[in-house]
Amino acid sequence: MSGFATWSAFYERLRSVRDAVSRQFEAVFAEPGAPVEAWPDHARLAALRSSQRYAALPEQSRARLDRLIPALARAARATPDFEATLTRGVDLVEAVASRAAYLALLAEHPEALERVTRIVGASSWAAEFVTRHPLLLDELLDDRLLYAPLDLQAVRKGLEVQLRAAHDDTERRMNILRESHQAQVFRLLAQDLAGLLTVERLADHLSALADLMLELSLAEVWRDLRARHREKPAFAVIGYGKLGGKELGYASDLDIIFVYDDPDERAPEVYSRLAQRLNTWLSSRTSSGMLFETDLELRPSGASGLLVSSMEAFERYQNENAWIWEHQALTRARYCAGDPRVGEAFEAIRARILTRSRDRTELRSAIAEMRRKLHAAHPNSSGLFDVKHDPGGMIDVEFAVQYLVLGHAHRFVDLTRNLGNIALLRMSAEHGLIPGELAERCRDAYREFRRIQHSLRLNGARYARIPVTEVATHRAAVQALWQAVLSPS
Repeated sequence: MSGFATWSAFYERLRSVRDAVSRQFEAVFAEPGAPVEAWPDHARLAALRSSQRYAALPEQSRARLDRLIPALARAARATPDFEATLTRGVDLVEAVASRAAYLALLAEHPEALERVTRIVGASSWAAEFVTRHPLLLDELLDDRLLYAPLDLQAVRKGLEVQLRAAHDDTERRMNILRESHQAQVFRLLAQDLAGLLTVERLADHLSALADLMLELSLAEVWRDLRARHREKPAFAVIGYGKLGGKELGYASDLDIIFVYDDPDERAPEVYSRLAQRLNTWLSSRTSSGMLFETDLELRPSGASGLLVSSMEAFERYQNENAWIWEHQALTRARYCAGDPRVGEAFEAIRARILTRSRDRTELRSAIAEMRRKLHAAHPNSSGLFDVKHDPGGMIDVEFAVQYLVLGHAHRFVDLTRNLGNIALLRMSAEHGLIPGELAERCRDAYREFRRIQHSLRLNGARYARIPVTEVATHRAAVQALWQAVLSPS
């Protein structure tokens, strides 16, 4: 396409142009005469210096790396764990060593290097995130942007402009959303590590950001869909689990289902294709990574069921075939994206299901049995307390709240509001369903468990487990709640 007869002729010309660009780049960023410090004596640095990767770098990049490494070591010494920070920092440098622009950014902007060193030193998860997505290093150049409050309207407007400009390039549009999501998550991460966000506030931001990405993705997929039968789809994305409860974390997958409300005879086929392509759009790995991992198994009939349901079929299933655990899941479900009219229809069905009068003895037995099965599926022989799965932990709070909603929402309709476990505990106490003092103790316990889980996961822990003595008071409060709510009287 470039008009060359052979690959070698093309490559020779390409190399000539790249060399010219590199010379201009060096003319802008080089620091003539800048003293070069010796690399600190450290095994990790010695391994990098003797590696094939270092030897293969162009001379200019090696010179820049020779200036960068001593500065990185100095910045790492200012963090609480020098060894961990230096190791993570070198991993990052190795990942970007072949990209002159990133080396220049870190070598020529000491403030950016100090910020990234603090971030990778504070969290192994953050270090891996930046290493996987080095484009995020650009975010370190301006404190005003890095620590600015999340402005979803501004994010939306900027993305809509970019998506329109790339309207005929599907992968570019997918990457635009991925790169924007990564940038916003990185800014929230920086604010989180700086102590500017509570766990609850962070989860609210991440959940709202996910809603926006779902909404924009849906619009793009629908625009590309052939044989669509209307201007806008009568279709909605429903979030369950952490997305539904607005408790999303950095690496949470999305528990979602798809519903539609459209009498057109073509609707089932059209919306099935839409759901498949939307899921592919969200979960495909492009050159910019993945937008979200998705889990669709909470749809009616689970993995064997249709990918998308009509509102009529969804309500019929919930009334006639759903298990109690599916109604438990419905307590944490909400409309996230798509046609607001369909979202309102879903919320009305949800309210009708949750406000049904139930035999509380049978309900208590079914929820307790599901809790036993869940506990058996997450064995813990570590000798530590698992703040999520062990008795007296987060799952016990969540199951107790779900019982309170399913057992009493027919009398207290406000319990159907998807406000999160902390708010629902307070409301349950106000309705006299649990003692007020116990509700407050459990609210504090749930906050602390979430904080511990968040902190451990930021540093790569597979499980949120700690010595039980550190949370004995909180665990006792949750056990008292379980006894009061779900133990047979």
